[in-house]
Amino acid sequence: MGDLDQSKARTYGISAVSTVALYFKATQLGDAEAIAHRALAWKQLPEFAREQLRSLLQSVWSEQVRERAGVGFAPGQVLISVKGGEIVEGGAPLDLVVEKVQTVQSLFYRTTELLKDLPHRKRGGPSKAIQESCRPWLFQAAPGSYQFAVAVQEPKQPDLFRSDEPRPEQIADQFLRILRASVDSPGGDLPNIVPNPEYRATFLKLARNLAPTGRRFSQLEVRAADETTSLTLSPATRGAVTAAIRSSRPSVAGPETEETVSGVLRALHLDEDWLEVTVGTDHLRVHQVGDAVDDVIGPMVNHSVIVRIVRDARGTLHFRDIEPDE
Repeated sequence: MGDLDQSKARTYGISAVSTVALYFKATQLGDAEAIAHRALAWKQLPEFAREQLRSLLQSVWSEQVRERAGVGFAPGQVLISVKGGEIVEGGAPLDLVVEKVQTVQSLFYRTTELLKDLPHRKRGGPSKAIQESCRPWLFQAAPGSYQFAVAVQEPKQPDLFRSDEPRPEQIADQFLRILRASVDSPGGDLPNIVPNPEYRATFLKLARNLAPTGRRFSQLEVRAADETTSLTLSPATRGAVTAAIRSSRPSVAGPETEETVSGVLRALHLDEDWLEVTVGTDHLRVHQVGDAVDDVIGPMVNHSVIVRIVRDARGTLHFRDIEPDE
């Protein structure tokens, strides 16, 4: 870094970010920290480089904390930031954060089950074996909106697992690949990464649940800690993923007109194939929710939702889709 011409501010900034990222990937955390501090001390450093270096520096600190924690973690971590609307620097409404954290956790567990070639789970939570092989941890990240980091704990007894089973670092990498494909290429790359249509539908719905409507917050970014480019989810993302979900549903013979109901999801019984939505003083029971899965729909109970339904000639409501209504 000392040999670079500081008269070329942009070149210096790009080189500084690349150098720190390389040292971080090589787990030479002390060197990465020192170089980042030296570059940040230069007053002419471009703002884009300053922002990226601060983010990388926080990743370095988080990695150092993890090394001292006495718990084994897979290399790398995933950074998630929420911006706009009700979000302030370093803070966000608790219910919103809990909802997004639950969704991220579900995505990690689902990714693990997919990599282990397990049957698609519709009821209940992941097995104890799945939770032990891929346990996500939440770490504080640098304030600048509201951010948190997710690291995957190594199995406590790795000798109990077959050598051909996915490692935690593979799970984190596949998590990012699946989420990116769900957002950027649901009809192209996603079927190649996730051939199973049931898994694919679940990943799309979980990705949609992460994306904002624009009312409470406007943007959610996801990236690997050692990268500087993010996957950005916006209200437009939510609309595009919803369109992909609807297009993937099997066609129904005869005319079908969908209605939209907005209310609070008050009751849910997937085994008996119904859910109940409260709209004002009315309680609407919706049937045939068979394609819904617990970790997609469960976190919505007692929250505002948008339900797409079809009403038959007898007035019975039939389920088509559900999503959170922030």
